[in-house]
Amino acid sequence: MIKDFKRITIFAGHYGSGKTNIAVNYAALIKNTTGKNVALADLDIVNPYYRAKDSTDRLEQMGIRMISSPFANSNVDLPALPAEAYSVIDDEETYAVCDVGGDDRGAYALGRYRDGILKADHEMLMVVNMYRPLTRTVEDVLEMKAEIEAAAGIPFTGIVNNSNIGVLTTKEEVVSSFPFIEEIEKATGLHLRFTTVWDKIYCELSENYKNLIPLTLQERVW
Repeated sequence: MIKDFKRITIFAGHYGSGKTNIAVNYAALIKNTTGKNVALADLDIVNPYYRAKDSTDRLEQMGIRMISSPFANSNVDLPALPAEAYSVIDDEETYAVCDVGGDDRGAYALGRYRDGILKADHEMLMVVNMYRPLTRTVEDVLEMKAEIEAAAGIPFTGIVNNSNIGVLTTKEEVVSSFPFIEEIEKATGLHLRFTTVWDKIYCELSENYKNLIPLTLQERVW
C-alpha cells in the first residue's frame, strides 16, 4: 500500500480515464493513513460527467475539505476556478489532492497554480486507462501527455495504471494492461506510481502483484 504521499498530488488524464474517482479514493487513503489535514481540489471545469464535487458529503464526513468551483454541478458553463485552491496549495500543513480536467483547457486551469505547485513537494500523475478509446496506443498516450504538459506548464512525474472496464473488470483485464504500461514507461521515461484495482477484485490480485491500490467505484449524484 502507498504510504509515501507527496504534499500535493495531481491527477490528470483524458476524459473517462477515471482520474476523478482516483482522486476521491486517494484523498481518503491519505486521510486514513496519516490522520492529517487533507483537501481535495476539483479543478475539473469542463467535465460534464462524474466530478469530485459529487462526493462532497462523503468526503466531509471523513474530515476531508472539498474545494470546487462555485458553479460545479450547475447549468452554468464557466471556467471559474476556486480561489481557495491557492491557499491549500500554499498550506504546508495540508495534503492537497487535485483533480484536473481532461484536455488542454482543463490543464490551462491547473497552470494558474503552477508557481505554487512547482515550489512544493508534489507529483503530477498521468492516469492511463488502456480500455478507453483515446488512450489505446502508446502514441495516443504520448500525444495526451504532451498536450497536458504544454497547457499546464507542469511536467508529469509518474504514471497511474487505471485500466478497467468498470464493474465488469476482471483480474485478467488488469493483468493484461501491465505490458502496455511498461511500454509507456519506456516511451516516456516515467515510472509507474501504482495500479488501481476495483476493491471487489483487489484480494484476487494483491497476493501476486505489488503496488496496487484498491478503488471503491463512485457513481455520479444526479
